Amino acid sequence: MTSIDLLDLTKEYGAVRAVDHLTCSIAPGRVTGFLGPNGAGKSTTMRLVLGLDRPTSGTAAVGACPYATLDEPLRTVGALLDAQAASGSRTARDHLRFLAASNRIPARRTDDVLEETGLAAVARRRIRTFSLGMRQRLGIAAALLGDPPVLMLDEPTNGLDPEGIVWIRELLRRLARQGRTVLVSSHLMNETAAFADHLVVLGRGRLLADTSLPDFIERHSRERVRLRTGDPVRLRAALLRRGHTVAEGGDGRWLVEGARAQDIGALAAQEGIAVLELTDEQASLEEAYFALTANQADFAAAPPASPTAPREV
Repeated sequence: MTSIDLLDLTKEYGAVRAVDHLTCSIAPGRVTGFLGPNGAGKSTTMRLVLGLDRPTSGTAAVGACPYATLDEPLRTVGALLDAQAASGSRTARDHLRFLAASNRIPARRTDDVLEETGLAAVARRRIRTFSLGMRQRLGIAAALLGDPPVLMLDEPTNGLDPEGIVWIRELLRRLARQGRTVLVSSHLMNETAAFADHLVVLGRGRLLADTSLPDFIERHSRERVRLRTGDPVRLRAALLRRGHTVAEGGDGRWLVEGARAQDIGALAAQEGIAVLELTDEQASLEEAYFALTANQADFAAAPPASPTAPREV
């Protein structure tokens, strides 16, 4: 098994510390979502792992070895950082064959990954004619070329259509089931929630969280109950007397923050109020993420008022 191990990893660009004493391990057998606001240090960290930048201090290793010491790196680490990096004058097949030859990978493997990524029919087309989604698939094909135990992908769903997004989601899960180490950086919270087992979250270069997806959501969100009743005035009054925060949730439903369904149900029964719907609601990954990183973004705009947002009453 091959893990990615970061120990006290630090990178400074002049007076700016992009990565700040980062220590964590990306374990095999699961998909790890790599999250953080713009400028959090995610891309810099991935570049440090791949030897594209040198750390100011600390170490980054893949299977206990620095990437730069690997003789045939594509056989150990497959990476997609920039789908636009491939030369536009080459065909997709020639691009992959060049990479294969440089890492002593059998040429037949080229056709395997072209087929796996859905590019076999366009393998002889020049890359400059490819759409963004096709370039993204080609970058993923290159990452898979050496059948590596470690995959590092930066925004892999960028430019993909809905079918492609489902495909990459299933691919990531399959690779993790095979015991590989899979690290995926993304800004798409809903999509990350669909494929990630574990999360590593950065803020201003520092480690904010290193935990499973369910634990992250539970730790960084409050309990909430959604309910619907035939007598909202009486129930609201009863809830307010007990110190609950009550908000309109739309569609005749109400939201009670910091409460559990069983407690609200017991209160309604005690007051003799009929409840038509009563559900514990878990926060989304996006809500939990923003709760953790609200003060960590270097670039943030004030959210606009939303007519559909819950309104406290």
